[in-house]
Amino acid sequence: MINVLIVDDDVHVAKINAAYVAKTDGFRVSCVAHTAAEALAALESHPVDLILLDHYLPDRTGLQLVGDLRRRGVLTDVIMVTAARDIATVHAAMRHGALQYLVKPFTFAGLRSKLEGYAALHRTFAGGGQAEQSEVDRIFGALASANAGPAELPKGHSTATADRVRSVMRSADAPLSAQDVAMQAGLSRQTAQRYLKLLERAGRVRLTLKYGETGRPEHRYEWV
Repeated sequence: MINVLIVDDDVHVAKINAAYVAKTDGFRVSCVAHTAAEALAALESHPVDLILLDHYLPDRTGLQLVGDLRRRGVLTDVIMVTAARDIATVHAAMRHGALQYLVKPFTFAGLRSKLEGYAALHRTFAGGGQAEQSEVDRIFGALASANAGPAELPKGHSTATADRVRSVMRSADAPLSAQDVAMQAGLSRQTAQRYLKLLERAGRVRLTLKYGETGRPEHRYEWV
């Protein structure tokens, strides 16, 4: 299980975030804090793998807290979860080593996709060993902009069409079938399926199966 510290000055928002984390497989809430001081105390007394951190705290900013943690040698992973959307703060978060940045307000699906992407990285890092360039690219690709896609498209594929499929997947609040993507992107089902498979191989979408009462299971795709 991945232990998560929720840090948000709004008690109601902190409860919602904690509920979202608890609903995500493989995660559990280790502690909840409402100030930077409470967060520091929680880190000293609770096992924490990941911090979901608001920037606007009553005693310090979230990024000031991260800077303090790094100076103390605390390397706990951080995902910023905040209403701060100015470019300077986003840039500062990157420089402080935040793995992801989620702007409020967001849906459960939005947070879940960030958490599941983090879980995949967590498993990769836990495995240790050596990494070929393709594996390194995949790891860094998971932390890059959500616009990231395959570096090169196979012959016969269109960048414009790939962008349309990525746009549909990124904005989806729930897993989509190839037919769903086709309708929203204005493509044929076969074309949508081909581009979804490219995104799956690139690690940008996750494939799951939805089983009905009869017939074959339906493939569903979710943006990572």
